[in-house]
Amino acid sequence: MLEKIKDYFKGSISEMKKVVWPTKKQTTTYSLIVVGMSIGIAVFFGVLDYIFNLGLGIFIK
Repeated sequence: MLEKIKDYFKGSISEMKKVVWPTKKQTTTYSLIVVGMSIGIAVFFGVLDYIFNLGLGIFIK
């Protein structure tokens, strides 16, 4: 059982050495894109919600 665990971790370490990690610049760029898109989508849905609330308010009165 202990041998299987050791083999698992050896295999995991071996695979992690094959990974091509992104550079700091790539990570920063992609993070800014994600944050920007998240803010943009939040604003879009906020405006949409506001418009629907106005419309519903007019419809109910």
